[in-house]
Amino acid sequence: MVPATATGLATESHRVDGHDVHERVLAVPLDRTGHAPGTVEVFAREYVRDGRERAPRLVFLQGGPGNPAPRPDVVGGWLDRALEEFRVVLLDQRGTGRSTPLDAQSLGEVGDDAAQAEHLSHFRADAIVADAEALRRALQGDEPWWVLGQSYGGFVITCYLSQAPEGLAGALVTAGLPGLRSSADDVYRLTYAQTAVRNAEFFARYPRDEAVARAVAQHLDGEEEFLPTGERLSSRRFRTLGIALGQTSGFDALHFALEDPFTTVRGARRLRQRFLVEAGRRLSFAAHPLYAALHESIYAQGAVTGGATRWSAHRVREEFGEFSLDAPAGAPFRFTGEHVYPWQFEEDPALVPLRGAVDLLAGRADLPPLYDPDVLGGNAVPLAAAVYVDDMFVPYDLSARTAREVRGARTLVTNAYQHDGLRMDGRRLLDGLLELVHR
Repeated sequence: MVPATATGLATESHRVDGHDVHERVLAVPLDRTGHAPGTVEVFAREYVRDGRERAPRLVFLQGGPGNPAPRPDVVGGWLDRALEEFRVVLLDQRGTGRSTPLDAQSLGEVGDDAAQAEHLSHFRADAIVADAEALRRALQGDEPWWVLGQSYGGFVITCYLSQAPEGLAGALVTAGLPGLRSSADDVYRLTYAQTAVRNAEFFARYPRDEAVARAVAQHLDGEEEFLPTGERLSSRRFRTLGIALGQTSGFDALHFALEDPFTTVRGARRLRQRFLVEAGRRLSFAAHPLYAALHESIYAQGAVTGGATRWSAHRVREEFGEFSLDAPAGAPFRFTGEHVYPWQFEEDPALVPLRGAVDLLAGRADLPPLYDPDVLGGNAVPLAAAVYVDDMFVPYDLSARTAREVRGARTLVTNAYQHDGLRMDGRRLLDGLLELVHR
């Protein structure tokens, strides 16, 4: 790595298939209010296509929370399309990838549960926006740049438009317009309802799978089965495999996982090892614990959203009888979706050390607002957003309402995609958004 420049930005570069790739590292404050000392590093990987060295920059904000930016093995899809017009910056949001990654090991160094909860509170969208602004100034001074956000990345962009719109030349969002005043309870009531719809559609396509899934759950209630990571698999954790139903290819993936789960060992019915391996791969948060730790706090905005989230997904589940763990025999079987529960911090080894801190974070009623409806109502930044009618994770009704409240927002509304439309058809989606925003 070359020495840091006067701005504090360190850069290392290499070539990939007709592109210069610049890897940037910048130290920023942990807490910009000055209450908590220390710094974190922010990492970004910039792709510059030959001949586009003077193109405007576009920053990609990944979905999550708690997921790093993509590590593309080939330049294709939306990235290939974006590089036709932009230099593309893939930003690892703080706590992910190479941006001072946060997990049980590093969080354990912070202190007790209270100190860890306070530390986690500095990893929300407002901090990510401030990091992006620091990187922008280090790279190009006062010149604004473009942003593209998928899912939670769109939440970050909405915060960006609220708190630092002067840094943006244009904004593109896929599956990620949040409710501006919606509480976690509001969001989860809608996502449970849409998850029920997706369950019904899944079992209509694969009628045999409902009986198989129910049999697996009943088996797990009565027998001990262990995942490759060593912990017992519970039936309630098995049900969280339904997160796949929110993806375009998720139906087939879940169907294949359920196609032959049982075998016989010394006369006893057991789950096949390959089923347990596949379930463990899908259920473990070891690769992205920050996703589980921060998942509800992304909806917390203090008094704006009614205070603390208090394990909202767990509480709201009781309002939807079809998702009850105590459903009577013969009741429809239902997988859950993008919902995080307190008991997962007891059952997943990657999350167990985080339980105390996340429990305290769920009780925080003073997390600051992320969105400013007044600023958004006077927005002057060109904004185009793809909004999916059948999205299981980001409710259509909330996104449509936000699009109406943000001045100048243009929407591409479609039922052609699930939540992962950018991954499945990124070139076409980006074409559509750029056409909208350039009109």
